[in-house]
Amino acid sequence: MLDTSVALKAVAAPELLSPRILRAIEQGPSFLSVIAYWEVMIKVMKGTLHVGDARQWWTDTLEALALLPLLFRPEHVEAIHNLPSVHQDPFDRAMIAQATVEDLTLLTTDGLIPRYASNRLRVMH
Repeated sequence: MLDTSVALKAVAAPELLSPRILRAIEQGPSFLSVIAYWEVMIKVMKGTLHVGDARQWWTDTLEALALLPLLFRPEHVEAIHNLPSVHQDPFDRAMIAQATVEDLTLLTTDGLIPRYASNRLRVMH
């Protein structure tokens, strides 16, 4: 499962990602959470991220990287409760919970997220 930063870089600047992350995306199947879509939409609306039309970004990114969309469900919300308080980014915490519940490896460029790794969560940084 790609976090938002990995999804953005994989499309716009894949050279900024590690070869290991690029291989994982290519080998698939890979997922993109609707949480990433929500984060991109909010940042575009605030003017802090420029990807053009955020609605088109979602569709284009899924297609360009052959990603499967991952919906956010009540079990994912519940799993947030059990996360340690490593940082307070609600989008990252939601995606960490999703990856944990769905037994997916989370691909990230965020240096704090590997601190969440456990026997229930695999992180590739």
